[in-house]
Amino acid sequence: MLRILQFLYNLRSFLLFILLEVIAIWLLVANNSPQGAAFFNSSNALVGSILETQSNVSDFFSLAEANDALVVENSRLMEQLSILKLEPDSVEVSLDSALSSQFEFMGARVISNSLRYTQNHMTLNKGRKQGVKPGMGIFNESGVVGRVKTVSDNYAVGISLLNNDLLISSIIKSTGDFGSINWNGEDSQKAKMLYVPRHVQAQVGDTVVTSGYSAVFPRNLKIGVISNVVQSSDPNYLDIEVTLTADFSKISYVYLVENTQIDELDSLYQQSELTNEF
Repeated sequence: MLRILQFLYNLRSFLLFILLEVIAIWLLVANNSPQGAAFFNSSNALVGSILETQSNVSDFFSLAEANDALVVENSRLMEQLSILKLEPDSVEVSLDSALSSQFEFMGARVISNSLRYTQNHMTLNKGRKQGVKPGMGIFNESGVVGRVKTVSDNYAVGISLLNNDLLISSIIKSTGDFGSINWNGEDSQKAKMLYVPRHVQAQVGDTVVTSGYSAVFPRNLKIGVISNVVQSSDPNYLDIEVTLTADFSKISYVYLVENTQIDELDSLYQQSELTNEF
């Protein structure tokens, strides 16, 4: 304590000078309007800048919470949109059936995602307790991302589209011709569209979307854009390269889609196979 007092005593002349300067500035500002206005304007600008920086820092740390809320809201809007897009089989449709959608959506955050393997996976922050089920489709605002493989109570692991075991039923939007998207295990932005007959007029720049045939994804979700078309070594099919629209190096938030009628469809397929055996 004595050293502190001795230090302040040694600086007594400097401290007195500072005090007199502050008093002089205060008198100048208080008794002269132009100088006072300039001072307070400068003070407001400085304080405003500090508050803006504080707000930006606070907003940055609250981005995750805000994004979670936006994903939930977008999922709800997707369900409403899918209801509005229903195409009834006939004019005489009950109100209940008109308001029931074939697909339900929910949002999730990607907490782990691999890119460097031939069979890549991602981990999501939602699981069985939140309604996630194996087989649900995964996509984001850019396009198809993958499919849920396994779930625990609070987490889910999905097969990434960058997994050479995954096939996505797809169509060329401009022609309606269908095939299957499969990653070739090389470039994370490129995939192949398989089983497209050689007579199809596929063009570079054509958009490839989900077909809706697999009962996993709704029709017309983006997958990619055709970047190259050549004759395959197989004389029956084209060799089509597709640039994926989803950037797998930047995936943070995704949507999960469930086909609410998939059990009925599976049962129907099983009955059909059973019938074909006889």
